[in-house]
Amino acid sequence: MTDHPSRTVLDRLRAVDWSDETSAFGREHSRALLVREFLRRSALWARACGAEEAWPFFDVAEHVDAEVQTPADVAAEVEELVQGLAPELLRTTCRAAVRWACLGDARTEPTAGLPDPYEPLLLMFERGGGFHLEEYLDLNGVMIPLGTVETNASAPPFLTLAPATLDALDAEGDVTYYAKIDERHPRQSPRGILRRRVEEDGTHDEAFTRNLRWEPTEYLKRYALGHDDIDHVPVAEHEAAAFIESVTAKPTGSG
Repeated sequence: MTDHPSRTVLDRLRAVDWSDETSAFGREHSRALLVREFLRRSALWARACGAEEAWPFFDVAEHVDAEVQTPADVAAEVEELVQGLAPELLRTTCRAAVRWACLGDARTEPTAGLPDPYEPLLLMFERGGGFHLEEYLDLNGVMIPLGTVETNASAPPFLTLAPATLDALDAEGDVTYYAKIDERHPRQSPRGILRRRVEEDGTHDEAFTRNLRWEPTEYLKRYALGHDDIDHVPVAEHEAAAFIESVTAKPTGSG
């Protein structure tokens, strides 16, 4: 069973530093986006499987095909791994993510086409460990309200999961994103993306440049002074992420 897909997930879970608070705080923006995407995908699966009451941390494979089981040797190793994890919902989700990898072609037609429910959560684990759940979902750096199946299922999708994109979304302070637009470049395909970070030491304006990193910009200050030949609009994080990923995915030397 060394090449079984479930073992790949198990190996990813084994590599997680579950007490890495430094990464958790430094990557709080991307971790929050990833867990929101997990909640969205989990809500879609819950509705498709009639498992709304089990949402959000439930075993999707159990509802898709209860006959699909994790190989015994992998299951035993999963149990050994999760014994030291808390809360119980974290252990449940780790088991479920491994079992999901066993599902393969067993997905039934009513749920065909829905996204992998656990990949965003696995990425979140890899970027700073687990979570705690009380009144809010505590990611050791940011608190996320759970909402409901309905609110999460209708949330905008966050589909840009590449590590470079996630890294680019992590920053200190309160962040607002803006898209530079004109007649040829609407909001959906902007000329560029800016962000304003507000920290205790002041306000920092940055643009994501062709160097594939955030660099200081005077654009927003100049715009406020009347240099408004290029307009801009506030955009959500998932919109900024889509632009960043489109830029970083271009082959070297492309225009």
